[in-house]
Amino acid sequence: MRFRKAAGKKHLTSIIFKQTIMAIEIKIGDRIAWVDLRGQDGNLLEIEVDGKILKVDVMHTADGTFSILEGGHSYNIELVPRSQPKKYTAYTLYQEFEVEIIDAEARYLLDRGTNAFASAEKKISSPMPGKVVKVYVKEGDDVKEGETAVTISAMKMESEYKIPMDGKIKKVNVKDGDTIEGNQILIELE
Repeated sequence: MRFRKAAGKKHLTSIIFKQTIMAIEIKIGDRIAWVDLRGQDGNLLEIEVDGKILKVDVMHTADGTFSILEGGHSYNIELVPRSQPKKYTAYTLYQEFEVEIIDAEARYLLDRGTNAFASAEKKISSPMPGKVVKVYVKEGDDVKEGETAVTISAMKMESEYKIPMDGKIKKVNVKDGDTIEGNQILIELE
């Protein structure tokens, strides 16, 4: 079997691997595993998990579950997104696991000791440099907590930044296509 360099955004990789060929950490309960997508040919993936190379066949089924074949064993997993970004509940036939994807963006936020997704401040800023993909609000708009305010592309990933509280938009400091610096204030609320 010949593997191509992974192109990302296929099957299971569209949920877990947002970047091309990049190791991530996956926290499953109390365990953290280093996972690297090494190659992909359709449904066939070559992944490295904590230094061990595995060849798996992954299929996203019509009912939303993942069928995984590895080493002669078959696994069916339902991956349900939770309210926080990059956090899921994984259901197998007999067990349930809390899963968190710790990629470059999440590691950056953890290292800085910040949580850009749950800020109670009256401003929205990006924790890292990037590019503004889309601004969804304008000055004077009445907004509700949880509404998407802006989408930023950074480190080959797109992140949505949400309104932290009900209020009114005081100032929008960026527009679609702008290049931004880390910790730059993007949007201010009254």
